Amino acid sequence: MIQFYRLEKNNAVYRDVAAFEADTKPNKEIIAILENNCYDCHSNKTDYPWYAEVAPISFWLNGHVKDGNKHFNVSQWATYKDKKKDHKLEELIEEVEEGEMPLKPYTLIHGNITKEQKEALISWAKKARGNYHLE
Repeated sequence: MIQFYRLEKNNAVYRDVAAFEADTKPNKEIIAILENNCYDCHSNKTDYPWYAEVAPISFWLNGHVKDGNKHFNVSQWATYKDKKKDHKLEELIEEVEEGEMPLKPYTLIHGNITKEQKEALISWAKKARGNYHLE
């Protein structure tokens, strides 16, 4: 019975990351990391895998996407004030450094990012925070 209940998906017409990328200036390597490991849960458009249609996995996955968007949504970047932008990048750095992002269940299915990719992501985010130094 639960299989017939369809959840509302994170399904914008397109993934709007333009303001975020224009502001933070990721290079092609960082964009690839973000696209492959972050944007599905942290933007307004998720590319759902086939198993997202199978309950109860669909409920579990939907919860992760909603939670990810609640904490950090790059599609909403233009609406953030500089203080919030700085804080979100600070959180990104902490989560990646502590191994909390990407989530373990995500990495089990999609693979983890390498040590070098983590270092590149952290370095880029630290540099991007320079745009928002608040006195």
